[in-house]
Amino acid sequence: MGLEARLPNGILLTSVEKFVGWSRAGSLWPATFGLACCAIEMMSTGASHYDLSRFGMEVFRASPRQADLMIVAGRVAQKMAPIVRNLYDQMADPKWVIAMGVCASTGGMFNNYTVVQGVDHVIPVDMYVPGCPPRPEMLMDGIVKLHEKIKREQFVERPRKGESMEEFRRRTGWLDPDPDEPGVSMAGGGSQLPQVRG
Repeated sequence: MGLEARLPNGILLTSVEKFVGWSRAGSLWPATFGLACCAIEMMSTGASHYDLSRFGMEVFRASPRQADLMIVAGRVAQKMAPIVRNLYDQMADPKWVIAMGVCASTGGMFNNYTVVQGVDHVIPVDMYVPGCPPRPEMLMDGIVKLHEKIKREQFVERPRKGESMEEFRRRTGWLDPDPDEPGVSMAGGGSQLPQVRG
């Protein structure tokens, strides 16, 4: 006789982290943000044939303040990079980014001074979707993988496998670092986190 036998029907046991991760993954609101030819594939993914609404994200928001997912679809020019960063900063927290296509991921065939060689030089990227341009099925696969990543996110830092509690506390800043440890600077007091010397 386990706990399940003592609970009435219809009761679901889970953690707050899993519940919040599940609800966040099921209600992503992408920003309307297309830069180049990959945007055509992104638009077709949102159309009725592929039906993004089954993932809870059929509404592409026109304002970054109402969005929590940015799909960077296409190459990012150097002139566009500050605008991309500005839009990212205006998005609601928590927020995620998908780099769609080889141009957004690595600069693609545009290996020159006008194109940013990967949007991760400007904003943090959570999922990369390869291809030139990637098919809508590939973008949907990236979205599903992003959902899985969001569901696994943790609110608090936990000890790593094989890590003692003292090492965990030192790594997360709960304990003062060892001043005799090489590569650690204690300038400014012992309550600061370790600073690696360059």
